[in-house]
Amino acid sequence: MEGVSLSKSLFLELAVMICVLGVLGRSVMAQDKSKLTLDYYDKSCPNAQPIVRKEMDCAVRENPRNAAAILRLHFHDCFVQGCDGSVLLEDTATLTGEKTASQNVNSLIGFHLVDRIKTQLEGECPGVVSCADLLAIAARDAVLLVGGPYWDVPVGRLDSKTASLELANIDIPNPNQNLVALISKFISKGLSPQDMVALVGSHTIGMARCLNFRDRIYGDFAATSQPNLGSLAYLNKLQSICPESGHDSKISPMDYVSPNVFDNVFFESLLKGEGLLNSDQEMYSSLVGFETADLVKTYSMDPLIFFKHFSDAMVKMGNITNPEGGEVRTNCRYVNT
Repeated sequence: MEGVSLSKSLFLELAVMICVLGVLGRSVMAQDKSKLTLDYYDKSCPNAQPIVRKEMDCAVRENPRNAAAILRLHFHDCFVQGCDGSVLLEDTATLTGEKTASQNVNSLIGFHLVDRIKTQLEGECPGVVSCADLLAIAARDAVLLVGGPYWDVPVGRLDSKTASLELANIDIPNPNQNLVALISKFISKGLSPQDMVALVGSHTIGMARCLNFRDRIYGDFAATSQPNLGSLAYLNKLQSICPESGHDSKISPMDYVSPNVFDNVFFESLLKGEGLLNSDQEMYSSLVGFETADLVKTYSMDPLIFFKHFSDAMVKMGNITNPEGGEVRTNCRYVNT
């Protein structure tokens, strides 16, 4: 037993050391709360949040998948240059956007919904509400509309005039990464392992492409899942959706029990070893995942704690701003001329 404890200790120390080195290797994105306030639009555009809520309500009624689409856009935006709307920019002759990054291409949707909301905001308050704030508010409403928690969204972000395809390829978490690499990426943004596990809980309403879960279902899925007919049937279904080659864009929900409801069932699947993505299952099954495994257990048993930690983490992530500043775009796809 003493040898096992020592082994675990060494694993943990190595994980922490690698995370720290990852953070030191790149600067931590500043979380500047001073420019973000809850009343930022109270006078300049008092109907901003009701407009976003109305459009999101219509969109989620049309297709519940729109909730996950907007939430993912906000996440991918904040992890590159801060929450500055850079993920929305199109390629032009003078700017390369982030849409073709490995974790964005063929995966991000919802851009037309953003356009629709922005059109309504511009009609009410021209040149006032930023696209970055639009995403932050819409992400909160998306979660709420499918049964998740509410949180107050600090606003006042500016839209960047630049994008970074390079950072998008580096900074956005990869579904096949191990736990140490994932923790390092979150720490580099000022987000703790607890924040990470809570935020990944958003996969309760997410879909994944075959390309992103193929290695998992033809790799260690059988080893982590329970040896029963239910797990075997689920694995067989996944393999029928996603063969060993081809059909890269076929999709499957990351929460196969209640894919259109924001709840804690996603964490229950991790306890059974049935996480669809390697990066998800790592939070419970990794040899160095002592803290994250405990959080997975806690969230699986207590949805209220999960909701509280998720809300807090969303505000914390949303407070990551771009120190370069920016503008309020009139069209979310292009910088102002």
